[in-house]
Formats: sequence, structure tokens, C-alpha cells
Amino acid sequence: MVSGNRFKERAAILLDDVYLMTPADPKLLANIRIVLTRTSHPGNIGAAARAMKTMGLSQLYLVDPAVFPNSQADAMASGATDLLAQARVCATLAEALADTTLALGVSARRRDIVADVLTPPEASARLLADAQVGPVALVFGNETSGLSNEELSLCQGLVTIAANPDYGSLNLAAAVQVLSYEIRQAWLGHATWPQPEMDAATGDEVEKFYGHLEIALAELEFLNPGSPGKLMLKLRRLFSRTRLAKEEVNILRGILTAAQEAQQRANRSRNRDAE
Repeated sequence: MVSGNRFKERAAILLDDVYLMTPADPKLLANIRIVLTRTSHPGNIGAAARAMKTMGLSQLYLVDPAVFPNSQADAMASGATDLLAQARVCATLAEALADTTLALGVSARRRDIVADVLTPPEASARLLADAQVGPVALVFGNETSGLSNEELSLCQGLVTIAANPDYGSLNLAAAVQVLSYEIRQAWLGHATWPQPEMDAATGDEVEKFYGHLEIALAELEFLNPGSPGKLMLKLRRLFSRTRLAKEEVNILRGILTAAQEAQQRANRSRNRDAE
């Protein structure tokens, strides 16, 4: 389990050496996916694909886009239609992040639900280091509303772009361009990266833990099954302050199973006494 401060310290250490070594490993870029959630305008999807391709990124994931495929997306891609053709369309953000070990949400403002707030260079260093062992993701929200709290709860960190505080509204494709550029600069300047400190749980493994947690808390009568949202969001916020390793998820789920079994034994005993 990696704390929030440790998370930022590690990103800073990686940045200290970021421009010292070449050549870069092309496999790292292939493990970085750009995830666009609930995109309203197909032209923004095409423009984002163009921004990605100019910086060597190719993995585009689309979560519940309003309109796709579309001729406007093709036109705005301007030569990056191959990225659109191979883009993966997902029904939910959880599906898009299922096999990732790190997902960073991009937002124009700080959000309490995610403890770690990174600059684009810090985020790039973190993504490239973790991309050595598997897929990682940058998540961009809807053009109007951005990322919802529920979507941010699926991310392990937040990236903010230091824009003009009086007018910090970036076009979606422009934000993708900024982050893609930062990733490429970090990638070009660093031949090797320290191995991740732990065997991080995937998004799917963490989501299954949250599902197990909700069921167990309901069975223990700690959670109202009719309205679990507020408590579960707070618990997600608690766990988002750390990154869970696979082993830690297994331990936590083992504890939940033991608590459930103890509750079931107590229930059976009460039922026998009542007979």
C-alpha cells in the first residue's frame, strides 16, 4: 500500500532523472491508454486521436460516446483515422479500466475524492514507470461536466493543468494534446524506469473488492442496502488515498469473508434459539 505523499515523492524522484538517458522503449507508449468518457461531440474524439498520434500514443478508449463512429470524428482526426478504427468503445469506465493498474483522472480543479494531485510531468513519470508492467490510463471527462465523482472514484490520482486561473477551460482535444506532449517528453528523455514498488491490483480486482465490501457491510447491517451510495463513496475515497496491491486486496476480501461467515453462524444460532 503506497501512501499519497509517497506517491508524489516517487513521481518527483523519477522526474529528477527524466532527461538523462536515451533511447526510449516504444512498448511503454503502447501501454498508455487515453480514455474519453461520455464525449458529446464526435469532432473532439477525432481531434483527440490526432493529438495522440502526433505524440506516439495509439490506445484510445471511448466510454459511452454520444455519437461514434461519425464523419466529423474522421475529418478532425486528419490522418489519425487508424486510431479511430481500432478504438475500443466501452459501456462503462470500469470496463475501460478493468485491466489497468493505474488510472489518473484529468480535471481542471482539485477534487476531494482523490487525494493525490499531480502536475502533468509528475503524472507522465508515474504512468511511464507503471507502464513497464501493464496497461495504465489517463481519463478525460465530458466536455461540459468533466469527470463525475463516481468516475473519479475509479482513479488513483488526479492530474491538473496549470492554466489561467481566470479562464482555465481547455478544449478536450487541447487537454489531450498537453498531456500527450508531456508523456512524450518524459519518454524521450528516459531509457529505463525504476520498477513499480508493488504488484498493484487491477481496476477489476479493486472493483470486485468494493462490490464484496458493499455486500458484506449490508449483511453485517452496517450499511443500508437501500441507499448505499454515500457511505460507499466515502469508503472509496478512503481507499483511494492508497494504491492497493493484489495481496492486500486478497487479505481484505479474506477478512470480509470471515466476517460474513461469523455473521451467518450468529444468525443460525439466533434462529435455533427462536424455534
